[in-house]
Amino acid sequence: MTEPSLTQTWWLAHPVPLGRMLLGRRRGAGDPTYRLEGVGDRARHWRGLRTPDGPAALVLHQDRDGLVHGEAWGPGARWALDSVPRLLGQLDDPSGFVPDHPVLAEAARVVGEVRLGGGGLVMEAMVPAIIEQKVTGQEAFAGFRRLVRRYGERAPGPHETLFVQPAPETLRQVPSWEWLRMPVDPARSRAVVTAARVADSLERTIGLPGEEVERRLTSLPGIGVWTAAEVRQRAHGDPDAVSFGDYHIAKDVGWAIEGRPWDDDEMAAFLERFRPHRGRVVALLGIIGARRPRRGPRMAPRVHLPR
Repeated sequence: MTEPSLTQTWWLAHPVPLGRMLLGRRRGAGDPTYRLEGVGDRARHWRGLRTPDGPAALVLHQDRDGLVHGEAWGPGARWALDSVPRLLGQLDDPSGFVPDHPVLAEAARVVGEVRLGGGGLVMEAMVPAIIEQKVTGQEAFAGFRRLVRRYGERAPGPHETLFVQPAPETLRQVPSWEWLRMPVDPARSRAVVTAARVADSLERTIGLPGEEVERRLTSLPGIGVWTAAEVRQRAHGDPDAVSFGDYHIAKDVGWAIEGRPWDDDEMAAFLERFRPHRGRVVALLGIIGARRPRRGPRMAPRVHLPR
């Protein structure tokens, strides 16, 4: 028997390319909570979600006329469909953003209006952000993948390899030695468990001002400004959130604007006049691929943790 589903179609008042809005949420090509079928603009994007109403599977695709079609399964199906306009930036307000630097003006001319979406699920963004702290992408994505496959659950619906992240109560019970096997070191695993203990309070930050969200998130041990910004971007859709402390972002922004890598202080000084759209500036430069040349070897993942 086929599990019943809900369907919905959206005409977007502010058209956006579906892939650009969604692919940044995938935590590596092997992310069990995100499956991609097809290529290009007609691809189907599958998401496994743990909503306030329960697990859900959501698949979205966009047709040639720009209409977005969605189908969802599970107890959280209605919530998942209702979240799509916010996810696709339809509630974002870019008015007041003036790209008054020549590089930004040209980028805006090429890209058009940049809208930022929020998933509306704080723990969904928090767990991978913590696991990505101060490690290579390869190590972070592997750790997140193992966590979801070992302690998550298969998403409702027909997709047999789509998973939902572990519930907060499950995260609180993962033994310390199992974290090491993933491998996630004690500092990061403690931060995940701490967040899981106050998960309900964290979810209630949706809709709060960005500075208040940052204050509440960074009050938790192991959550700094970088992790808070990553969560604000993905869960809250905050256009002012900037991932200060990132290994690449300040260097890339400086290269795009001045032809040389910047540090965080230089980037902060440049972005200050764009409040409350500092994150929109970084997103705009990212869309046009404004990155410094990568000539050195990639950082190797750490090998001193058990596998």
